[in-house]
Amino acid sequence: MLPPIDEIVSNFEFLDEWDDRHQYLMELGRKLPPLPDEAHSEANRVRGCASQVWLETHVDRSGPEPRLHFLGDSDAHITKGVVAVLIAFFDGRTAADAARADALGLFKKLGLSEHLTAQRSNGARAMMDRIRADAQGVAAAA
Repeated sequence: MLPPIDEIVSNFEFLDEWDDRHQYLMELGRKLPPLPDEAHSEANRVRGCASQVWLETHVDRSGPEPRLHFLGDSDAHITKGVVAVLIAFFDGRTAADAARADALGLFKKLGLSEHLTAQRSNGARAMMDRIRADAQGVAAAA
């Protein structure tokens, strides 16, 4: 099970060396709940990632505002950790809040933006764009 985003941020701040942060990122990826086989589909594939990445968006409409929940997976260990960080950041937010949440600011705060390769950074942006687009679509329909 993924820790809450506040705990992830605290753990990143505690780790001084990039190698330790790198290991922690991969550990977070291992904590992702499994994505069902049928969710590894073209509809859930995130375009713009060098690795294979799948994100599945679920909408909870039981409250006054729709809330988003995500499942994700990747075939690459570091990218799977990036997926985990993004899910921890966005999961459970209202659609309106998720649509305006500053995930790039989070990546800067964690030091990920300066330590990820250009390909992984582009993939992270593609994941953020996908989540934002899903959130905007749900918010507009609410």
